[in-house]
Amino acid sequence: MSLENKEAAPAPSDFIRDIVARHVAEKKYPQIHTRFPPEPNGYLHIGHAKSICLNFGIAREFGGVCNLRMDDTNPAKEDVEYVDSIQEDVNWLISGWADKELGLKEKGKTPETISGDGKRDFYFPAIVEQASSLSPLVKQSSDRLEACPTLEPFYASDYFDQIYDYAEQLIERGKAFVCDLSPADMEFYRGAPDRPGKDSPFRNRTPEENLDLFRRMKNGEFPDGARTLRAKIDMASSNIWLRDPILYRIRHAEHHHTGAKWKIYPMYDFAHGLSDYIEGVTHSICTLEFEVHRPLYDWILESLGLPRALPKQYEFARLNLSYTVLSKRKLLQLVEEKIVTGWDDPRMPTICGIRRRGVTAEALRNFAYNIGITKYNGLTDVAVLEHAIREDLNKCALRRLAVLRPIKVVITNFSEGKIEELDAINNPEDESAGKRKIPFSRELFIEQDDFKEVPPPKFFRLKPGGEVRLKYAYIIKCDEVVKDASGNITELRCTADLDSKSGGATSARKVKGTIHWVSAAHAIDAEVRLYDRLFTEAEPEKDGRDFKSVLNPRSLEVITAKLEPSLKDAKPELRYQFERIGYFTLDKDNINGKLVFNRTITLKDTWAKEVQKV
Repeated sequence: MSLENKEAAPAPSDFIRDIVARHVAEKKYPQIHTRFPPEPNGYLHIGHAKSICLNFGIAREFGGVCNLRMDDTNPAKEDVEYVDSIQEDVNWLISGWADKELGLKEKGKTPETISGDGKRDFYFPAIVEQASSLSPLVKQSSDRLEACPTLEPFYASDYFDQIYDYAEQLIERGKAFVCDLSPADMEFYRGAPDRPGKDSPFRNRTPEENLDLFRRMKNGEFPDGARTLRAKIDMASSNIWLRDPILYRIRHAEHHHTGAKWKIYPMYDFAHGLSDYIEGVTHSICTLEFEVHRPLYDWILESLGLPRALPKQYEFARLNLSYTVLSKRKLLQLVEEKIVTGWDDPRMPTICGIRRRGVTAEALRNFAYNIGITKYNGLTDVAVLEHAIREDLNKCALRRLAVLRPIKVVITNFSEGKIEELDAINNPEDESAGKRKIPFSRELFIEQDDFKEVPPPKFFRLKPGGEVRLKYAYIIKCDEVVKDASGNITELRCTADLDSKSGGATSARKVKGTIHWVSAAHAIDAEVRLYDRLFTEAEPEKDGRDFKSVLNPRSLEVITAKLEPSLKDAKPELRYQFERIGYFTLDKDNINGKLVFNRTITLKDTWAKEVQKV
């Protein structure tokens, strides 16, 4: 059963898509071209998933392309580990949905020239047809990359030569200068939002002097921090980002992609818009914090007098999710302080953590569809995400029987040694999933919570003298409770109505409760990890408190459970509903015959009741 190749929800409508639709109607661009440009300095999280779905979704809906680009302008914080993880996460999220829109390039290809009509002669979209001659279409786009070893993501660092040339052009036009101010002095000269800045004493250097100094910066003559290249805009601007911002700084650092070639590196604001232009991006979509950067984005492109069409930047509200922190710095704290086991811990909001927990790519895409795109910041209830996960898994998860906290049941009127093979439905939402056989024997396990010696009112499960139906099997009655010397229940002795299973004479007899079970003789042991929300408060960082002060001490419980025998052949790419319990997936720690299952989510929102209690 495929989990990833189903159609996502219909395309939403929002203000950015309305802009793109208008541009398509006006034939403003030959092709819509977006990009997803993460910095490879950490693992992607669910906030990035929203951006991926938006950028690739627009490309998909309007017949365009979305480039995957590494915005790798800061060598001190970036690493190949993050490049690899980003590729894996993006490929997983768009697989079977926007594969054809993924823009890659020929490995090692760089923009040597840009022709006068603005065409980019180095761009090669990685459409599926490029891989089809080498291997059949596969679920993971990363497999396509292996099949097409000549393709790779775009890198801002591939454009460093071109960006450097643009910087020299700004210097020649009198629009950039080399500044010797220290970082502290530069901050002072910059002013404040309510106070204008003042010009650097080095602002009026001649273009010739600036070119000489800039080239010497490039050649590594000066130490880190000694000089910067700054744009010459307006130190009195009300927009502090236009107060002669830094375009280049000196960094004697090894770069993961370019090695030791460069001693100076462009700032994000300088490289970003130029990378968009070089790649032919039409719609550069960012989160709202970059709205104040947009005038600088436009200034750089306009000041260079570049051939049209120029890319335009648009902003949307980033994702803020309840019971979650998305700051890379704070997520790093969780990892480094071993509060979680790593970046892919299933409690983490990272895409790799969410994937390991068993959430499907379609569920994440549907979540992005459900929350929409707005211009206003707000807090999205994690229940919206959980609803999308449950809705998706209900359709695709295979049903299985599992007992998490077992108590033994002996069916006294069922012959010893007798084994019955009963029919069980694999998925009531999918008739094509068919049925399977499950063994039934004299000794069973049921959940401890499904028996109460002194039951509360309206308890419709098993109790002394009471009856309950075993799912797919018989109605049983509890006749005797067996205890050890300490008074602990060790066994329930029951009788079964042997005519009450499906097709039997009394199969239509009604009892109020139905519980699940497994055959004791056939059950397999497995480690089951019951994951829950990582924080107990909806806003862990509210009012500046330490987010770690509201960590959920019950975010992980590890138990040994009893599972029906068919689960010994469980596959990590499949999802399972342990009936009446929740949704689970096989974990990567499943090695050497040891089964490990992660709980993706409970069947119902258990937190709603907790909130009501408070």
